[in-house]
Amino acid sequence: MFLDLLIAPLTAPVTGLTWIADKILEQASTELNEKENLSKRLLALQLAFDMGDISESEFEAEEEALLLAIQALEEQARASEAE
Repeated sequence: MFLDLLIAPLTAPVTGLTWIADKILEQASTELNEKENLSKRLLALQLAFDMGDISESEFEAEEEALLLAIQALEEQARASEAE
């Protein structure tokens, strides 16, 4: 315990950088998973339309919503990279 206090000034910057790197990785992973899930939903929607399970108007409305969500994620990722 006493040793931890003595070396804290030396290890604190490394610990802080490790924490920041973990948070960045966590955020990137979450964004990737969200985009992947939206892409899978888009593919499932296309399949449902091709099979005749949904009408063209339903397909177009849902497709537009999914594409806008994907676009918003991409813009958010670009904005994060620019910071």
